[in-house]
Amino acid sequence: MADKIFRVNMSDLSTKVETVPEAWMGLGGRGLTSTIVAAEVKPTCHPLGKHNKLVFAPGLLSGTPAANSGRLSCGAKSPLTGTIKEANAGGTSAQMLAKLGVKALIIEGKPADDSKWYSLRINDAGITINEESEVIGMGNFAVVQALNKRLGDKVGVITIGPAGEMRMCAANISVKDPDSHLRSNGRGGLGAVMGSKKIKFIAVEPTSQKVEIADPEAFRAANRTFAKALVDNPISKALAQYGTNVLVNIINEAGGMPTKNFTKGQFEGHEAISGETMYDTIVARGGKPKHNCHPGCVIQCSQIYADVKGNYKTSGFEYETIWAFGADCCIDNLDYIAEADNLLDDIGLDSIEIPVAFGVAMEAGVLKFGDGPEMIRILKEEVGTGTPLGRIIGNGAGAVGRAFGITRVPVVKNQAIPAYDPRAIKGIGITYATSTQGADHTMGYTIATNILGVGGKLDPLSKEGQVELSRNLQIATAAIDSTGMCLFIAFAALDDATCLPSLIDMINARFGINLVAEDVTNLGKTILKTEHAFNLAAGFTNKDDRLPEFFSEEPIAPHNVVWDISDEAIDSFWDF
Repeated sequence: MADKIFRVNMSDLSTKVETVPEAWMGLGGRGLTSTIVAAEVKPTCHPLGKHNKLVFAPGLLSGTPAANSGRLSCGAKSPLTGTIKEANAGGTSAQMLAKLGVKALIIEGKPADDSKWYSLRINDAGITINEESEVIGMGNFAVVQALNKRLGDKVGVITIGPAGEMRMCAANISVKDPDSHLRSNGRGGLGAVMGSKKIKFIAVEPTSQKVEIADPEAFRAANRTFAKALVDNPISKALAQYGTNVLVNIINEAGGMPTKNFTKGQFEGHEAISGETMYDTIVARGGKPKHNCHPGCVIQCSQIYADVKGNYKTSGFEYETIWAFGADCCIDNLDYIAEADNLLDDIGLDSIEIPVAFGVAMEAGVLKFGDGPEMIRILKEEVGTGTPLGRIIGNGAGAVGRAFGITRVPVVKNQAIPAYDPRAIKGIGITYATSTQGADHTMGYTIATNILGVGGKLDPLSKEGQVELSRNLQIATAAIDSTGMCLFIAFAALDDATCLPSLIDMINARFGINLVAEDVTNLGKTILKTEHAFNLAAGFTNKDDRLPEFFSEEPIAPHNVVWDISDEAIDSFWDF
């Protein structure tokens, strides 16, 4: 079955299936979502208005047997940042959409009647819009269970929680994983865009169709080489044992772990929240230390964390979330952090934005640093129900700073800065400043080279070479985000000479084409320039590519360093 564009107009409740334009044929994932948003969305429009569009796209290799190819990209103009936005997540839906021949799903317009809610259903027969009442107001876990019962437990689910219904700027879009738990298109508030379209969930039904591969034998051979490169990589092995939380002790040792709302670079309670402690806790309670967020993952950096009674709390317990609730909020108890993560999954909120917002709220005196029970109470009773305080926190760190008159607000383009302090790890500061989507470590993960020594070594405290490092990684990441691949393939790609060529070989075998490495690099450059042009047209300038002023004024212990990369150097990022 040839791939098609599925278009849904919520203004007149119509659907249509379109042939893929020639210019979009070689695109997938982020490359396709950003291209469509740039082509069809007015850059100055209100993100929650009728002129914004929400775009879902599986990657170029989604739906094939390619290892680690289960990421689903989602794009729109962000209500949090005002920039173009792409977020991607694991789960089962990307592979299912690809098998149904969905190159992209574009949702446009919004219903005139704001009192009604709808769902979308995609199957072999096409796509339908249905009025929905049963699951409105439900948390994400309950939505998944209700749809498993209604449509069978093999159904793919893409849904928003109460935060998306309330159009909170940090609302995410949740995707059902193989265990009927959740993965998140987390950053930038795309759940609020889905809520503004009055769509509660998208159900993707199983199909017996398969993705056509032009050269199956060449594909199988390339996939074997690719999977071996991933499995043999030492970083992959560490991720498989301890998850991304292996980084707690590493980043703390480097003095780059933002603590107590970015006032220090090390957290005294780091051992209590480390990957090693998490692993021991999971094993002792009968959880799963190794787990995959989508079928076909060979790294398996996810895990299932249970409470003291052995009940499920969260999976994919990520370093950035544990850092943010832990070091940034000074909470040294994994159970409080897991409970908070569970609540965010259910309410449907980004698990970086919200804990950083709590760090700012703690500085404002709304609650005390380290007060896990009160944080959980606020999440349940205030954020989850949409009280005034709950809505302020649910709109992110910038909203909390504005509401309470706080000046140390760690955001770029209004998006919370994640788990690596740019004063002590300079390369990531360039990524935060120049990313087309607000502060986001995944846009150009310089931690690989600055801290882990992957793809070479560059002193994190030096100003030299950081712009080039971030630029190269941002270009590579944009291309990876277009394949449907997990970003963690990058560790093998940087250090194993067989990894990237075998990935390109798989794309060539899938489509019967002849890409070379330079084509992939050019794809990444084109995506970044497309996103940057959208932001310029939306009113952003180079002055928005800056870190908050406190980073250049407040030295951070233990290295007692400030952010000291010049504006001219930052602006040179775009010289390509």
